[in-house]
Amino acid sequence: MANKHGVAIAGAGVRSHVVPFAAGFAFLLSGCEKNRPLQSVLHPGGGDALVISDIAWLLFGGGTVIFAGVMVLLAFSLRDGRRSVRPATWLIGAGVIFPVTVLSALLIYSVVRSQQLLTPMSQDALVVSVTGKMWWWEVRYRDPASGRDITLANEIRVPAGRPVYLALTSDDVLHSFWVPALAGKVDMLPGRMTRLRIQTDRPGVFRGQCAEYCGEQHARMALHVVVEEPQAFDAWLGNQAKPASTPSGVLAERGRAIFLEQRCSACHTIRGAAEETVAANSLAPDLTHIGSRMFLGAGILRNDPQNMRDWIAQTQSFKHGARMPSFNELESEKLHALSAYLEQLK
Repeated sequence: MANKHGVAIAGAGVRSHVVPFAAGFAFLLSGCEKNRPLQSVLHPGGGDALVISDIAWLLFGGGTVIFAGVMVLLAFSLRDGRRSVRPATWLIGAGVIFPVTVLSALLIYSVVRSQQLLTPMSQDALVVSVTGKMWWWEVRYRDPASGRDITLANEIRVPAGRPVYLALTSDDVLHSFWVPALAGKVDMLPGRMTRLRIQTDRPGVFRGQCAEYCGEQHARMALHVVVEEPQAFDAWLGNQAKPASTPSGVLAERGRAIFLEQRCSACHTIRGAAEETVAANSLAPDLTHIGSRMFLGAGILRNDPQNMRDWIAQTQSFKHGARMPSFNELESEKLHALSAYLEQLK
């Protein structure tokens, strides 16, 4: 399945009319429809995630075998008749020798396999800065042409086949960056920089989630990593470095005027169209190219004109406690014009 930007979606979701428990169980075991892998460590899309998946599957398999063996022994113990093995033998064999042997083997395997996660980053890695906020993600790139920062939100785009270095931090409370299909979980600490590397050769979209409770809307703090072919990524990055496009049409021009009239630029930046000093504090997502993003509200709504209007008018209904108020007092025509303007920012 492809979205309006021509990218295959790798998100979560299964439509089913069966009992919720059965649907959820099937979802966890069998995955989703074609081209829609789960947000799961069991569906690796990158090298580091593959290492973690291999270790996980080994532990699952080993645990299953041990559980089956214990059940067999339990069945034998319940049989009538004289026991043929002395208790001391069971204690030494099953209580000491077996666990020490198995756990030692698992330890050696996991340590050796985990060393692959510590390989130094390549010198030509793409550096992306990600800052966790309540409850969204600020993403920054460095423009290779000018050296200036390119700021966007809730979406990370990377080229396939190239290592990516993520510089992670938090602006307020403890967050945690986790895209299960690409890498492990890394905490994001206020005032401290942590790092994570990702690399995948498979284009697609991989969903991530804040994995550390950070407040009321923690569950609605998602992001998406879009992996593109290198040429497509370079073109996208070049476009993101440009200022906002001039509104096309009377409706979009009216929307820009409403954006300024409502003082949206006090929190949001639109480079080349609406920039104020306070916006430099990154109080809210940069909207310079919001029309090119896949989702609104950190993964809550698909980015389309109707959802854009709904998000502006009913922000607190979708994400209660967010810093942005609901603008449901705006007339319908103003909401229509404002959303039309923002949708043109691509």
